[in-house]
Amino acid sequence: MSRRWWPTTVRARATVAASLVVAAALTAASFALIGLLENNLLRNAENDARQQAESVAALAATGNLGRVRPLAPGVEFLQVVAANGTVLFSSPRPLAAPGPFRAGPDPVAPVPDPDPVTPVPQRPGLRLHTWKDRPFGREQRVRVAQVVVDTPDGIVTVYAGASLRAADAADDTTTAALAIGMPLLLATVALVTWRVTGRALRPVEEIRAEVAEISDRDLHRRVPVPPTRDEVARLAQTMNTTLDRLEASGIRQRRFIADASHELRSPITVLRTQLEVAMAVRDPDLWPELIGGALEDVERLQQLAADLLLLARIDAAQPVPTVPLDLTELVRDVVEARVGDRVPVGTVLTAGVRVTGNELWLTRIVTNLLDNAQRFAQERVDVVLRTAPGADGAPVAVLEIVDDGPGIPPAERERVFERFTRLDDARSRDQGGAGLGLAIARDLAAHHGGSVAAEPNPRGARLVVRLPSEPSVSVPGRRGGRAGGSGTDTAPR
Repeated sequence: MSRRWWPTTVRARATVAASLVVAAALTAASFALIGLLENNLLRNAENDARQQAESVAALAATGNLGRVRPLAPGVEFLQVVAANGTVLFSSPRPLAAPGPFRAGPDPVAPVPDPDPVTPVPQRPGLRLHTWKDRPFGREQRVRVAQVVVDTPDGIVTVYAGASLRAADAADDTTTAALAIGMPLLLATVALVTWRVTGRALRPVEEIRAEVAEISDRDLHRRVPVPPTRDEVARLAQTMNTTLDRLEASGIRQRRFIADASHELRSPITVLRTQLEVAMAVRDPDLWPELIGGALEDVERLQQLAADLLLLARIDAAQPVPTVPLDLTELVRDVVEARVGDRVPVGTVLTAGVRVTGNELWLTRIVTNLLDNAQRFAQERVDVVLRTAPGADGAPVAVLEIVDDGPGIPPAERERVFERFTRLDDARSRDQGGAGLGLAIARDLAAHHGGSVAAEPNPRGARLVVRLPSEPSVSVPGRRGGRAGGSGTDTAPR
């Protein structure tokens, strides 16, 4: 069942919770304070009455009742009663105590009292007795100490009573002060909590209102960051960082769509032109050449569409199956499967380099980098695979693909990994490049927790792939069966 009475806002819930906690703490503290105060005052009264009774009993034991001194401070009355009920000594009665107490080991209320109250035992020799102070019509409590002593004239009982007016007055005063102060303190706590919580949550409301107004066309807007260095400020900074990523993603998506449209429009236009020419030419001898050119453009469109679909899948972060792989065997198979490359490929592969990943995607990384190297190399492409310690000390598989072409200018070493980027646009277009190969390779490496970077080289380009590596273990099958082969493999092609 829903609790409709419970506040729904954070501000109200915080105020109610703080008030309830403080109320519980104040209530417990008030009862403890009143109890401690009363026990302390009762203990003082007991001590005063007992000391007075013991001192008088000492005098009575020696037959010197006539030498009783004035009552000690706090003691209201004193009586010495013989065994037969005769009052041998009595002090003035400011409390209007009615008559003598009975002697004996278990004294009760005074005999003349028409409505006696049964004494409440407190400790041996002490009794708590309550009577009415009739002149004022109110009850007064008295702590009575009883001492039985043997005197030369027989057994007598000494009664000394200390009034509890101070304890009762202190209790009443403390209770009244708490009854007035507790509500005021609770109201103060509630007000302070309400204001402090509201002030703390005001930036949150401003952030919420700003985010609510941001649409897909206003991703440049940012939420206000409060000057405080607390959780709310960090929340605003995180929100702005998220908006930065969303804006960058939107810009990248729009740029990608524009570039993809441009790249698709060019081969489609060429293909349409070739088909129109083929329709207009009636000479059958020219048709194979025209159809061959059209097929080349269709192949280029097919490859571009496949790249675009792969990029869309990477951007969607769709999970792909990963298994432990022998990267050495994978690279060797990719190189050996490339028949008819323009320049030979030399390999230096460390045996047993293992990674965890998707075989198809890792093959695509190596293929794209080799395609790029073949496009610009003059005489040779070298592939080097080794392991090296990473920044955290864990082993890393390092794959280097080096060509002896014109190389990549230092200022362009990051831009070449952007989508649809071609440093030599006309040359790349003539050879079928769309500027997606390196971008796809970097995205696929990042998907495996690795990286692709263009690093300095004395001659030509040097592209380095780094992937998290695993200890070398011989695993049966296509990728693991040759893990224990030679340490290096040089196979120029």
